[in-house]
Amino acid sequence: MSSSEFDRLFDDGDAVVDALDLESARRPRLQQKRVNVDFSLWMVEQLDRDASRLGVTRQSIIKVWRSERLEHHLGADLPQASGKR
Repeated sequence: MSSSEFDRLFDDGDAVVDALDLESARRPRLQQKRVNVDFSLWMVEQLDRDASRLGVTRQSIIKVWRSERLEHHLGADLPQASGKR
């Protein structure tokens, strides 16, 4: 399928997912890497309270808050998981 045909189908609201090779799809600079971080007990307790209040996990709240801070500090130099820049 040509790119112009793909664009036309997408613009017309037709399904295009079958035309994609999702097995080889990559998200550059968004690969996961495990890290260990030590926090003071009071920080963990506060993170747990905030995470509980928001209905998310501690890990989720750490990721979101860290991401927001990096976006604020570095701006457009960061990859975006949502695809926006």
